[in-house]
Amino acid sequence: VSVSLLQAKSCICHMCGAHLNRLHSCLYCVFFGCFTKKHIHEHAKTKRHNLAIDLLYGGIYCFMCQDYIYDKDMEQIAKEEQRKAWKLQAFTPTVVSHYQCTMTGIGEKYSTWEPTKRELELLRHNPKRRKITTNCTIGLRGLINLGNTCFMNCIVQALTHTPLLRDFFLSDRHKCEMQSPSSCLVCEMSTLFQEFYSGHRSPHIPYRLLHLVWTHARHLAGYEQQDAHEFLIAALDVLHRHCKGDDNGKKANNPNHCNCIIDQIFTGGLQSDVTCQVCHGVSTTIDPFWDISLDLPGSSTPFWPLSPGSDGSVVNGESHVSGTTTLTDCLRRFTRPEHLGSSAKIKCSGCHSYQESTKQLTMKKLPIVACFHLKRFEHSAKLRRKITTYVSFPLELDMTPFMASSKESRMNGQYQQPTDSLNNDNKYSLFAVVNHQGTLESGHYTSFIRQHKDQWFKCDDAIITKASIKDVLDSEG
Repeated sequence: VSVSLLQAKSCICHMCGAHLNRLHSCLYCVFFGCFTKKHIHEHAKTKRHNLAIDLLYGGIYCFMCQDYIYDKDMEQIAKEEQRKAWKLQAFTPTVVSHYQCTMTGIGEKYSTWEPTKRELELLRHNPKRRKITTNCTIGLRGLINLGNTCFMNCIVQALTHTPLLRDFFLSDRHKCEMQSPSSCLVCEMSTLFQEFYSGHRSPHIPYRLLHLVWTHARHLAGYEQQDAHEFLIAALDVLHRHCKGDDNGKKANNPNHCNCIIDQIFTGGLQSDVTCQVCHGVSTTIDPFWDISLDLPGSSTPFWPLSPGSDGSVVNGESHVSGTTTLTDCLRRFTRPEHLGSSAKIKCSGCHSYQESTKQLTMKKLPIVACFHLKRFEHSAKLRRKITTYVSFPLELDMTPFMASSKESRMNGQYQQPTDSLNNDNKYSLFAVVNHQGTLESGHYTSFIRQHKDQWFKCDDAIITKASIKDVLDSEG
């Protein structure tokens, strides 16, 4: 590196003559190339010189990793060289401008924190890291109701407490590619996470978020009451459209051929098997889904009888009180074979004619976060009403019985209900519940949010109060 700097007469890009544009110096030979116009990239590719140094900040870029890399020895060399440069600069009678510093490769001076002897002593005597205590309320913040916007507030509370989404936004991973970032919903979500985890206790006013929702999802515009489930799907759709995944997503085993953060977290694959009743040929399709909508007892659609053994036993972690419908019951009904009947014949690829068939839905790929939508609002030709049937749901849910692989094992006579509680591949932990009080015409949305393990809070717009696990599990989800 020292030889290269001695031989270099002027630090300009050898290809376009630019002084700036993130100038990098090759660490193998005397070559300067700008990063912005990819001239240093071209040099690295043709010469196979895979390491270069950023002349402004001193970072080492590896063209094989396609990222800046950290090396302790290189950092020490860079510090020493910078110190020498600053000393030389101090003895020079003429004032050197910041622009000249960059031109000469001196680097931008910034003060790094290096502990003093006293601080090192204190650090040795206090090795414990600061932990977030169980009483910590950071991340909990109320949202002002801007006029029937409780449907939005309860979903925002659920999204801001989704662990992977929180980690993505708080590590500043979103790179906006829109011409006007002020109209980007993902940028606003990023700001929202910062507001939630800033430590401020006063309620946040989500007026910019509401404006962007109205802009991008016109069917939700206006101050009348809206459906929280509809808002969730609209929000995920807009976020998905504004997020950009890399090309690896197309190669990945993702049913939607996208690996943006929304799809990575929320997208699953739903398998539909249609079986011909004549030749027993099976036609399979797999569709992406963001949520699973479940029918309830009391709806006009016929609901299958409750599972045998619903006499107070515990099924899938749910306390099964006699006569109580559970989330597992709803999922069993969702994944049961359904006879399509003579009025819905499908052309069989085996028989080459229209035949009666059965259809069965199973989970081909589970999402990281599973959203279950209980269809409480019924809209039919005859009536519009809310179904208030209580549905019991567990703190932990095992989705193994509803997987396509489990169905195949059952058909082959190999399936056994897993007894090993350590097998967590298909297990989910509850962290958010959205509730609706009132009627279809006039009601109010609230949500329960898990802050730490077994620490639950009720979010009612601007008001956040402590809740018990019993409050959560007894609620009308």
